[in-house]
Amino acid sequence: STETYAIAMAYRHQQFNIVPEVLWIDAGWYTGCEEDRTWYTHVGNWTIDEARFPNGLRPVSDAIHAVGAKFILWFEPERVYEGSKIFKEHPEWLLKLPESKNFLFNLGNKDARLWLTDYISDFFVKEGVDYYRQDFNMNPMGYWKANDKPDREGISEIRHIEGLYAFWDSLLVRFPNLIIDNCASGGRRIDLETVSRSSPLWRTDYQYGESNGYQCHTYGLNFYLPLHGTCNKVNSPYGFRSSMSSAMALMWDINSSDISILQMQKCILDFKRLRPYYYGDYYPLTSTENITLDNVWLAYQLNRSQKGDGIIMAFRWQDCLEESIQVKMRGLDPNANYELLDDDSGTKVAKTGSELMTGFELSIQEKLGSLLISYKQVDN
Repeated sequence: STETYAIAMAYRHQQFNIVPEVLWIDAGWYTGCEEDRTWYTHVGNWTIDEARFPNGLRPVSDAIHAVGAKFILWFEPERVYEGSKIFKEHPEWLLKLPESKNFLFNLGNKDARLWLTDYISDFFVKEGVDYYRQDFNMNPMGYWKANDKPDREGISEIRHIEGLYAFWDSLLVRFPNLIIDNCASGGRRIDLETVSRSSPLWRTDYQYGESNGYQCHTYGLNFYLPLHGTCNKVNSPYGFRSSMSSAMALMWDINSSDISILQMQKCILDFKRLRPYYYGDYYPLTSTENITLDNVWLAYQLNRSQKGDGIIMAFRWQDCLEESIQVKMRGLDPNANYELLDDDSGTKVAKTGSELMTGFELSIQEKLGSLLISYKQVDN
């Protein structure tokens, strides 16, 4: 990316009324990337590439704010590549392995952690960064083990992870409205401590846009993690619904003819309409066993008991022979009346809560098809 291109894209999204809530610059904005067009051999150069961003990132963030969005920026502070700025200036803060050009920035070192906290904080203020994306694309275990003394096995890992949490806690104190996007080659760092401080807006690097896999991720993560997201690059109802969660990263090229402006506008409106339900109660409606097979149904319900409404999201996979299944809805008032709306056909059905929780038929005619039903409690 460049300053000119990034600013133009922000205003182009505004031109067509498809401005997302956050505009995102990922890896490759820092010094050195222009030389060989690689992003991963220059981590540790957390200075802005002046050839492409001669005025820093502030003009970009100003343009993003002007169109009504927030600005999120990618870092990978724990990985330092040989020859980078941090490698040259602070080798005492790095853990190493023989014959590896990747070094681990030691967050267990208090001086290193405090320096990084100040550096990132100052960077946010100067460049107008709203949200922070932290990636981590290496296996640190060997570095920790190599740094441990024989009678202190595991201490390097403990101190590093304590340092990571302290680093994030400090950022959240300094920037109370900060959102930390927790990425580690996808969702490889989802644990109780990280999710108390961050959200995985990019929960997986698994085959970008592969719909069935995305459905499985949502199906499993929703048991305990309401805040997570994945990418959407398929403009069909099936692809959109497969990517639907409490967050969605839109991998579109708005200068391409692959997807129309009207489709983009509808996708954003549909996402904002459906997102509130993902903060409701979650009920799987199909099995929790063998859900990655290609001959099954996958369906779940999101229910807002206080509002008396919710949605059902259902998928029939490519080798599934059954056109319909019976499901038992959950969390409803058995004595209340509900109106159900099929999002595709516009068909409405009236049922009691007791009927829906006893058994309700879902039907999808085509294989590799989807079904979206919204429901609400109504008067008699």
